[in-house]
Amino acid sequence: MTDVGRVILFTPLESLGNELCEVIRLFYRSESFLVNPEDDAAQPGDLCIRHSFERNGQECLSRFDIGGVQLEKQHTLPLVEEERQELVDKRHIKRMSKVNLYDLLKQLTGAQPPWGSLTGIRPTRLIYEKLAEGFSMDDACRKVQEEFDVSAEKVQLLRDIVEVQQTLPEPRPDEADLYVSIPFCRTRCAYCSFPGEAVGKGKLIGPYLNALHGEIRRARQLFDKSGLKLRAVYVGGGTPTALNEEDFAALMELIMELFPEACEYTVEAGRPDTITRGKLETLMRLGVQRISINPQTMNDETLKRIGRDHTAAQTVEAFRMAREMGFTNINMDVIAGLPGETDAEFRHTMEQVLALQPDSLTVHTLAIKRSSRLNLEKFPLPDGQMTARMVKMGEETAQQLGMKPYYLYRQKYMAGQQQNVGYATPGNACLYNIDMMEETGSVIAVGAGAISKRVYPDRELRIERAPNVTNVSVYIERAEEMNQRKEALFLA
Repeated sequence: MTDVGRVILFTPLESLGNELCEVIRLFYRSESFLVNPEDDAAQPGDLCIRHSFERNGQECLSRFDIGGVQLEKQHTLPLVEEERQELVDKRHIKRMSKVNLYDLLKQLTGAQPPWGSLTGIRPTRLIYEKLAEGFSMDDACRKVQEEFDVSAEKVQLLRDIVEVQQTLPEPRPDEADLYVSIPFCRTRCAYCSFPGEAVGKGKLIGPYLNALHGEIRRARQLFDKSGLKLRAVYVGGGTPTALNEEDFAALMELIMELFPEACEYTVEAGRPDTITRGKLETLMRLGVQRISINPQTMNDETLKRIGRDHTAAQTVEAFRMAREMGFTNINMDVIAGLPGETDAEFRHTMEQVLALQPDSLTVHTLAIKRSSRLNLEKFPLPDGQMTARMVKMGEETAQQLGMKPYYLYRQKYMAGQQQNVGYATPGNACLYNIDMMEETGSVIAVGAGAISKRVYPDRELRIERAPNVTNVSVYIERAEEMNQRKEALFLA
């Protein structure tokens, strides 16, 4: 990847400015991206990109110019039903413009990003799109590889994931998941940009739980009034087990009392330093089997560096305690590309994970969010090639554990332009994760920072959202408003 001064993009399709800048980021690293500034804004050292776009009926011509080097593409927009035409046009124009720019940048730099021109979060959708058009799986994969220049390795990964998902029950239009947010952690990880608060002295926990319990009860009423059936329950955060044993038990008992009919329950036990026998006994007593014990790394120095106040030994202890108590579906999360780590450190993490034999494994790639401490303090990080090797190690470890990939998503600013992948042994894939990452299932979400969404069963999978406020104190004050937002979404 090449460093440049500023990137200046001139485009008549200003609504695509951010999307086109994401393509540029596949090839160039810059602190500043400007879209359609004043004509005289360019300075020596800037990368200046000019885009022109013409449309005549359904015929389109897109052209990019970088330093006098030009590349243009012609495209015929497909004719569809009148009510869908505008949406389909926008999608095709966006794709042709991004591919046009990508091809020129690839020509100029000689670089080959692993995901080709794709910058979106959910690349599996492209396979599903081709299958819906009547292509076979082989042809769908070939089309995606050719149209978007995706590497053979990544296309195979998409294929493997879609084939696993096709064996699992799809969410029905009359179903929804329940998500419960516990936005508290013992300490804040250096890479974290999620809304939430450190437990501290715990002054906000009592008022928060009072408001949350009320919202959970209203969520039950909302399921009943809307006629929605419960599919899966996910208690996340933050770190739900950051609550003390009494508060944790009261929360879980309320959830199971009001929502006893889910086909799947997941609780993020998360940080091993928050896991106690009492909390695990609560989950076992209530019938919750799927938990997540997340080391992120099994190297103590890295754990200190990223602000996780626990050791690798505590992860092993918590995992073994859960297994001995009878938990049969334990997930572990790890992160490739953490600061200061090399292949050797990540290999050590994978060896420790292999020894513990979890039932599912999520291999994340570090994504540097602007508000995270890692970004603000400019930590030195592994390069893209090293991160890619780590991701491959994660895949190989999952294979050794008898797991297959079952969901994938990508994020901006991800090291090595890689991805996050969830792997699971047969029968242990998390339906909620698939619903969320593929955005195929509705969710009624409660708690600070939680986002409810309604997926409409039309051809374009239209989605509308009702977000809860993220600040804990504001959430406590406005909990009733959060209930009203969801009711407006699902009872309209």
